[in-house]
Amino acid sequence: MSRLFVCLWPPEEVVSVLEELHRKDQVGARFVRPENWHLTLRFLGNADPNDVAAALNRASFDATTVGLGPAVDVGNGPVLFVPATGAEALASSVEVATRRLGDEPIRPRFLGHITLARMKKRANMPRVLGELVNASWAPTEVSLVESNLRPDGPRYDTLATWRIPTS
Repeated sequence: MSRLFVCLWPPEEVVSVLEELHRKDQVGARFVRPENWHLTLRFLGNADPNDVAAALNRASFDATTVGLGPAVDVGNGPVLFVPATGAEALASSVEVATRRLGDEPIRPRFLGHITLARMKKRANMPRVLGELVNASWAPTEVSLVESNLRPDGPRYDTLATWRIPTS
């Protein structure tokens, strides 16, 4: 069993846009490293990677465009994130294919986003909150990723990918 999630990795041009945001660490804020930025389609928790890969082999993925913005927002946790639209159908395909896999429940509503930072309770909000973001991309693959938690932050390893046909 491995700690797994299925995601879209943003391309370099989108990462470059996000890197322009003010991301200075401060007390109570831990910013995600750019190489870890991703849009989660489903977090499975502990699951067998072979079972998940077999399920995703049967899934179909349609071409789409993912848009980021309009601005950095704050969610529960609290988490600073950039909202993302356009990945809803991909997330639904992943959820249907992996419905019986993993020890994490499927969320009742998909909220596409890229996490920028995790905040401790009562932390001051970083300056990046509310900064405008305007970026988009046509994802070319869905990735199955293993997450290894470490004291210096998580390490993500892509285990398998599935092509998304171009329109």
